[in-house]
Amino acid sequence: MDETRAAVRVMQDYITEHISEEITIEDLARCSSFSPWYARKLFVKHLGMTPAVYIRRLKLSKSALRLRDEKLTVLDVAMEMGFGSVDGYQRSFRREFGCNPKEYALSPIPIWLFTPYFIMDEERKMRKMSEIRNVFIQVIEKPSRKVIIKRGVNANEYFSYCEEVGCDVWGLLTSIKSISGEPVCMWLPSEMRKPVTNEYVQGVEVEEDYSGKVPEGFDILDLPAATYLLFRGEPFAEEDYEAAIVEIWDAEKKYNPEFIGFKWDDKNPRIQLEPRGERGYIEMVPVKKI
Repeated sequence: MDETRAAVRVMQDYITEHISEEITIEDLARCSSFSPWYARKLFVKHLGMTPAVYIRRLKLSKSALRLRDEKLTVLDVAMEMGFGSVDGYQRSFRREFGCNPKEYALSPIPIWLFTPYFIMDEERKMRKMSEIRNVFIQVIEKPSRKVIIKRGVNANEYFSYCEEVGCDVWGLLTSIKSISGEPVCMWLPSEMRKPVTNEYVQGVEVEEDYSGKVPEGFDILDLPAATYLLFRGEPFAEEDYEAAIVEIWDAEKKYNPEFIGFKWDDKNPRIQLEPRGERGYIEMVPVKKI
């Protein structure tokens, strides 16, 4: 991995770990082992924004989720997230999301949260995980629910979807409170697609009686109660996410659900969760009783 890319990733990791604190360019220079001037230059080169803008946007997005999910005042959130003043926080929040934080806390609406792109170690990313690893499988039940989705046209997996629709959709979906605690990616069965739309979508599962706002350009689908086999791999290094995904895909291809009295269900979507190294990669494949 190029040492300058590695330095930017170190800075990103430092920011993530200290996001509720005051972070200075001197802190980033120290952790990356470069001068403040050069650390800032590298950050802008690889991420397209200054460290100050990156930190501010990330703080604001995390503060929005706290306002949505925790019983905190605007003052509490502003102070705990390291903003200098409530007035400054409110102005920044409005500029970023187009609404007042107090109004947002009382009535959350979909907003475009900042979801940073993390620099990856290219050499390790292409490496195969060679040690023997386990894949855990369990039967789970999903209730009747709705899902708010953003369709594309040709995408059939994450990377082609991001190229076509844009990776920032994830931030908007994250801002919508989900019954499953996080957004999802789905491969839709043919019955849920439109004539000119794709199989792979990103979305957020909400209550069956959801009556909140659906963002412009998004669709909302009714999903019936369904049984799924949840496939989960072991934790992995973030740079190994592609190998972790392939590991689960191979397990799904080899597994015969008839062993436990099921067969694959092609009328419900297959579900992918965000690859997070600390919990292992997770997919849910629909099944039905034989």
